[in-house]
Amino acid sequence: MTQPQLLGARRLREVLARHGVRPTKKLGQNFVVDPNTIRKVLAAADLHPEDSVLEVGAGAGSLTLGLAGRARKVVAVECDPRLVGVLSEVLEGAGNVEVVEADALRLDLGPVDAGKLVANLPYNIATPLVLRALEQAPGISHLTVMVQKEVGQRWAAGPGSKVYGRVSVMVAYWAEAGVVGEVSRRAFWPVPSVDSVIVRLVRRPAPPEVDRRALFAVVKSAFSQRRKSLRAALAPLAGSPGLAEDLCGDAGVASTARAEDTTLEEFVSLASSLVAAGVEPGGPVA
Repeated sequence: MTQPQLLGARRLREVLARHGVRPTKKLGQNFVVDPNTIRKVLAAADLHPEDSVLEVGAGAGSLTLGLAGRARKVVAVECDPRLVGVLSEVLEGAGNVEVVEADALRLDLGPVDAGKLVANLPYNIATPLVLRALEQAPGISHLTVMVQKEVGQRWAAGPGSKVYGRVSVMVAYWAEAGVVGEVSRRAFWPVPSVDSVIVRLVRRPAPPEVDRRALFAVVKSAFSQRRKSLRAALAPLAGSPGLAEDLCGDAGVASTARAEDTTLEEFVSLASSLVAAGVEPGGPVA
């Protein structure tokens, strides 16, 4: 497969200028302008000629070009109508790219023909987008994304880590996540105020068998008061400290433990105990 020329800083600025486009903070637009960074993402994604790829936040097509040169098909989603014309110019001749003008947080991801998601995600949608893809698009087995460093570290954190939290558990429910590379802020234009990381997520063959509403209610309650013991943190959800103590006992989890030291498996056990006790968690699945 012919490898297209990647879009460097000079060419990107020239194309954007021709179309009268300047990046906006509102949409979290920081375009990748370093070809070496694009190569790092492509290597981490481990793409094969038969792969179909979903890209969210295609922007000016910097990463899209690289994806087009390695995959069978690329579905590039971009919400900014100003950039659709830019993408048409940059991707001219790339017949395996389908550009979709849509808000990825509203787009039904289920029917999308893609087995992998590869993207430079806008910081303001990174976490909800990844969780949405994991929940709605079971056909996507691998996700390789660039995100703000702190966000990526939280996704991949395990029990005992200072950054382990609610999102860490929610991601772990669906996938195994790991930070596989660091990216300097100078790889983007405009230069953001934070550094980024490349995170690779591999979907679990099957998530743990548990009532998800109960699980995420337990996790939310536990981390809402993360400095307190599970007995104290889960008391509002259970209805009383005594029942929270019983839930921990039934789950085989120490009631004196804190959320930051509690594993996914222990949270699953706590959620199962909550359901067995007839406590209705309420609220949406999140």
